[in-house]
Amino acid sequence: MLRGWRQRAGLSQLELALRAGSSSRHISFIETGRSVPGRGMVLRLAEQLDVPVRERNSLLVAAGYAPHFPRTPTDSPALESLRADLERTVSAYEPYPALAVDGTYDVIAANRGIAMLLEGVSVDLLAPPLNAMRITLHPRGLAPRIRNFREWRGHLLRQMERQLALLRSEELRTLYEEVTAFPLPPGGEESAGGDSPFALPLVIEHEGHRLSFLSTITTFNTPVDVTVSELAVEAFLPAGPETARNLRLLVP
Repeated sequence: MLRGWRQRAGLSQLELALRAGSSSRHISFIETGRSVPGRGMVLRLAEQLDVPVRERNSLLVAAGYAPHFPRTPTDSPALESLRADLERTVSAYEPYPALAVDGTYDVIAANRGIAMLLEGVSVDLLAPPLNAMRITLHPRGLAPRIRNFREWRGHLLRQMERQLALLRSEELRTLYEEVTAFPLPPGGEESAGGDSPFALPLVIEHEGHRLSFLSTITTFNTPVDVTVSELAVEAFLPAGPETARNLRLLVP
């Protein structure tokens, strides 16, 4: 496992050893099973290799230690303050749509801009827990109104594939298999392009308005909980002045 993460990072055994304050001989012995690293060394190596928090626990278990990082349910009272902070954060983006999701894209918080975009989405897709991927890609969700659906769908699926390459998450794998099987909406193979020359926009029709957004994603720095490490705030910023003006009308 250590060799896999090291090679993924593009580091030699010597480079990793220098970063972790060890020796290339010791790194070699760990990788070949001739030496069992201490708990602190496992965590230090994982830090230097930027291993996701969930997988740091896996490294510890493989080395014979108990997991170090807890996985607190998002509805736990222990995260009540954090959920309130996320609500305030997404509200601050209004009238621009913004939401917070967990590691399987279940919505933790959303603002009025998101609520506006969800008007017309099938009621069954809006039953809790809301799932951002399911709502976006389902033919009874936002998909029929996304003008550049082919590109946006490809972007979202590649994003999930990158996550699956790093994380052993059965929940995420199940979601990926579900959304890739959704039938395409009418015109889903067509390409409408976008308004931005430097980033792929989300282009969506709403009440006769053509809205074009650039997406930004914010994650927590140095998390010490598996759940928190996989939380993300996604904000959809207007890709042009026309969208900004329309949002002020649509989300007063």
